[in-house]
Amino acid sequence: MSDDQVREAVRERYASAATAVLNASQGGGSTATGCCGDGCCGGSAVDVVDPISSGLYDADDVPSGTALSASLGCGNPTALAELRPGQDVLDLGSGGGLDVLLSARRVAPGGTAYGLDMTTEMVELARRNQAEAGVGNATFLQGAIEAVPLPDASVDVVISNCVINLSTDKDAVLREAFRVLRPQGRFAVSDIVLLREIPEQLRGVVRLWTGCISGALRDEEYVDRLTAAGFEDAAVEVTRGYDRDDLWAMAEVTDATELPEGMGLPELVEALDGAFASAFVRARKP
Repeated sequence: MSDDQVREAVRERYASAATAVLNASQGGGSTATGCCGDGCCGGSAVDVVDPISSGLYDADDVPSGTALSASLGCGNPTALAELRPGQDVLDLGSGGGLDVLLSARRVAPGGTAYGLDMTTEMVELARRNQAEAGVGNATFLQGAIEAVPLPDASVDVVISNCVINLSTDKDAVLREAFRVLRPQGRFAVSDIVLLREIPEQLRGVVRLWTGCISGALRDEEYVDRLTAAGFEDAAVEVTRGYDRDDLWAMAEVTDATELPEGMGLPELVEALDGAFASAFVRARKP
C-alpha cells in the first residue's frame, strides 16, 4: 500500500466508526468499538468485545457515555499523564473526545484541553459529546497530527491513545509534538508497540493497519525516534499484553481473504503471538 492508501483507509475506518456511534446515539441501534471492533478487521458491525480497547476506563468516572462507547484506544493516558489544574493539554487523534473531556476536568480551573482529529465525523461526534458532558474548557480541531494547527510552545502535555501507530509519517508527528510543547513539557502517550518484528507481508494488510498493529513501531525504535526529535528521558512501559485467546478474538473478525497467500487465521495468530503490546510512552522536552 502507498502512504495515501493507508491514510485513506484509516480515515474511512474512523469516519465510519464515528458515523455508527452518531447513528446509535440517535436510536439506530448499538455498535462495537475498538481497534478490532465495528468490523474494522472484517465482518459486520456487531457487538464485539475487543481485547485491545475493552476495560480501560471506569464507567462511573467518564463524563459522557457516548464518548466511552466511541473509545477506540489501547490505554488510558489521562490516568498516567499526571495532569494538573492550569495546564494546557493536546490529544493527538482525539476521536470521540473521551480523553479530552477527562483531561479537561483534570486541568480545570485555568487549563484547556485540545483535541485534534483528521475526520469531520469524529470532530462532530466529539463536540456532541462535549455538549452532553457540559465541559466548557475543551476545544476540538480538525486537522492532521503530522501538521498540528497550534502555535509553537502552546501546550504543557501532549497525549494520544492508540493513534500514532496509524500515521505513515511518525517522525513528523513526533516533531510536531515537540514543537507545540513548552519547555519542560511532557509527551505522555498510550500506543501499540511491537516487541519483535512481524512478517513483512503483514505490513501491507489494510485491516491490520487500521487495527493498530501493522503500523506500530518497535519499542526501542520509539525511544530512538523520540530522541531524534529532541526529546529527553524517553521510555516505553508495557501496560497490557495479549495472549492467544485475545489473538483468536481478533482473528475471528478478520477477513481471511485479505491475508497473504498461504496464510490462514491459525498462521496469523502464530505470527502475532507475543509480537505486540499496549504501552505507555513518555518523554520530556528540555
